[in-house]
Amino acid sequence: MPAGDAEPFPRAVLDALDAAADRPVFEHGDRVVTGARLLDLVARIASGLRGEGLGPGDGVALLLGVTPEAFATILAAHVVGARVVGLRPGLTDAQVRHVLGLDIAAVVTDSAGRHGRRTLTVDALSRSRPRPVRLAGRPGDVARLIHTSGSTGTPKACAQTYAAMTAAWTARPAAWPPAIRELASRLDRYLVFGTLASQVMFEYAVLTLAAGGTLVAADPPALPDAITRHRASGCVITVPRLAKLVAAQRRAPVDLSSLRALMVSGSPLTADRHREALDVLGPVVFHGYGQSETGMVAMATPADPPGSVGVPPATVDVEVRDPAGAPVPVGVDGELFVRTPAQAGSYWGDPARSAEVFTADGWVRTRDLGHLDADGCLRLTGRTRDVVIVNANLHYAGPIERVIAEHPDVAEAYVVAVPDDDTGEAVHAFVVPAGGRAPDLAALRALVTERLGAACAPVRVTAIAEPPLAPSGKPDKRLLTP
Repeated sequence: MPAGDAEPFPRAVLDALDAAADRPVFEHGDRVVTGARLLDLVARIASGLRGEGLGPGDGVALLLGVTPEAFATILAAHVVGARVVGLRPGLTDAQVRHVLGLDIAAVVTDSAGRHGRRTLTVDALSRSRPRPVRLAGRPGDVARLIHTSGSTGTPKACAQTYAAMTAAWTARPAAWPPAIRELASRLDRYLVFGTLASQVMFEYAVLTLAAGGTLVAADPPALPDAITRHRASGCVITVPRLAKLVAAQRRAPVDLSSLRALMVSGSPLTADRHREALDVLGPVVFHGYGQSETGMVAMATPADPPGSVGVPPATVDVEVRDPAGAPVPVGVDGELFVRTPAQAGSYWGDPARSAEVFTADGWVRTRDLGHLDADGCLRLTGRTRDVVIVNANLHYAGPIERVIAEHPDVAEAYVVAVPDDDTGEAVHAFVVPAGGRAPDLAALRALVTERLGAACAPVRVTAIAEPPLAPSGKPDKRLLTP
């Protein structure tokens, strides 16, 4: 059935649960929950939400963990046609207040406490009498608000409609691009942790269920222990956590034979780091690229060239443009503009910033830099606003970081701008040493000068054990201080 003729989201997910029947779909501690039981939970919680007067267009905030009830609550909120917004762990009190100010009718939580709004508990909702599931999502209504990580500024709420969520290929095996089809075949046991309100965690959970796999809750999510303890075959991982896992395997290898897919997300993975991960962990690394605004744009399989994010699927349009907005030739860096079937349409309540990113003809301005190579693989090279301005000339931090990271004494590099009396700004490099040996400033300056010119050479280098992280798990360079 074409997506345009389908019942609204989450019909495809409910169908996957129905097909699972008595097969285990969620493991939470000693509990094993079948597809039929999870579907019953969805029906009960949806009935409870309707009994509370919640329905199409109502804002529902979810403060949930990684239980079967949490997953069922997300689906149930979509069943009644609500506008769903997740509250992820790590948000400050001010950020929570901001989210709860986004026209929220009720907060649903799996723990006690009041949150300044009508608060409902999952336990109470799940005791409701189940009724036949009736999907109430209206195509043009906003289905969920996905907050950006805030790594380049204040988190923004990306508004994704029910039409967009229904058009997504995640829960529809017939629509899977080749890279996703290969990934799905490896998701027998997908490790979930933190919160299912995370866009990435939830999307891979849906993919796992559609592929016939099982969600396995990990608490705590320490790697590699969680992988071995739960015999996980798949896990989402950020670049910093991947680096720690690779280092741990080099230092004291453990049995990771169950692992078949590590989905790296959140920030670009350098070619050297990519190759090292493949060498140490085996052919299990899938490097995805996407944004909160767009969903997934492309994904590299273990067979794709290290340092790339793979070939964008046929259903995704990618254009690389110069500063004037004109397309650039293959192999030339520019800003990436994309169109995906399930992309957001705006930032909720923020028309000015929406106009900067969401174009009238359907393109999303990513503010990421990159290029397509001759084989169609997409390679990321930086952020348009991550710059150092030297003598009034703009230099992107991404290329400088990649060159510094090529030095044998550098495992990771992060570049920030610092004031300079002579040039206005200059490059300050924060590096994670490789093998415990701090790199020499003169050697790094010579390397960068040869490759990119003297203006890009660092005037200072600071060794750090690891980069500071934002609540999303991404490196947060704003927390680096000289």
